[in-house]
Amino acid sequence: MSLKDKLMDDLKASMKEKQTLRKNTITMLRARIKQYEVDTREDADDKKIMELIHKELKQRRDALVAFEDSDRAELIQNTKEEISILESYLPVQLSDEKLEELIRICIKEMGAMSMKDMSKVISLAKQKAGSTAEPKRISEVVKDKLSSQ
Repeated sequence: MSLKDKLMDDLKASMKEKQTLRKNTITMLRARIKQYEVDTREDADDKKIMELIHKELKQRRDALVAFEDSDRAELIQNTKEEISILESYLPVQLSDEKLEELIRICIKEMGAMSMKDMSKVISLAKQKAGSTAEPKRISEVVKDKLSSQ
């Protein structure tokens, strides 16, 4: 079952169970996917949908920081729930140890010695990790590893 089909099934289920926040989150994600398809005139595959989910997660996390700074309890709770819903559509994320090991391998493969090689290592690590690691986490770990060399 494709991710698009799963989203549709989950949308129907959330409507039947009257889960408003879940329904709204899935509807928003489906609208984002539809907008991508209209803009590019191509169907979104599972890989592209996961990229869109990562973008939505980033937006939610940025909003969460703003809500916490302004002490908006209701918005904080809703945003945390939306993040949880979106994360449920992604594969299990790599642990910190596994991500560090993957990046060590990428650094060795690329022969990276300094921060100048950071973009090459990040690109390879993103390719190898796929959607099992968020791009932000990858870049943070690569930066940490290369700066300590």
